[in-house]
Amino acid sequence: MTATFKPSDSILLPQTWHSLTPIWHGDEQVVQQGLPHNQLAPAWQILLLGDGSPTRHLQLLTNEPIEVDVIDMSPVGMDPDEAPDQIQVVPGPRLRRQVWLRTASGQRLAYATSWWEASHVDDYLQNRSIPIWASLARLRTELYRDVQGIYYGQSPELERAFEQPGPFWGRHYLFWHHKQPFTLIYEVFSPYLEKYLGPMQLD
Repeated sequence: MTATFKPSDSILLPQTWHSLTPIWHGDEQVVQQGLPHNQLAPAWQILLLGDGSPTRHLQLLTNEPIEVDVIDMSPVGMDPDEAPDQIQVVPGPRLRRQVWLRTASGQRLAYATSWWEASHVDDYLQNRSIPIWASLARLRTELYRDVQGIYYGQSPELERAFEQPGPFWGRHYLFWHHKQPFTLIYEVFSPYLEKYLGPMQLD
């Protein structure tokens, strides 16, 4: 599979990455406790606060292969890159990768930015245009997904990309391997997933 670059994505390409402007955010303690269901429904909590593969979850929900459009692979050196504070534990110099996760039929479901130790990124992403979980599964890499923060917020760029109004739910987490953190990932999910998961909040 090759990365797909679409002319309509030109306003969304690499200069920066797309973080949410938070209306609310929670730290690791909130992640561990979970949220009231009138703030975030149980099915959405499983997606956002669980430690399973989001790409695998999306594939099971939609019953379609999940494909990756890589829109950015940029060296950022030791720059904090306006990333969550946990970027400091990812060895540098670093490489930033931005992707859309979409169904094979073209529906964008999530946006993700990740930061990798540049000298080792090829060890884990031997094919950079497939989902991270697929790369790691092929390598039989044992890892732990450590969710560190959750966000509810706005992003005009993501509204245009998802063709869905905000606010959006997002999170960031570290991947650990051999007791060492090796990448930081920031993800935002499209409200389109309400089609499969139901409302984001319960009355």
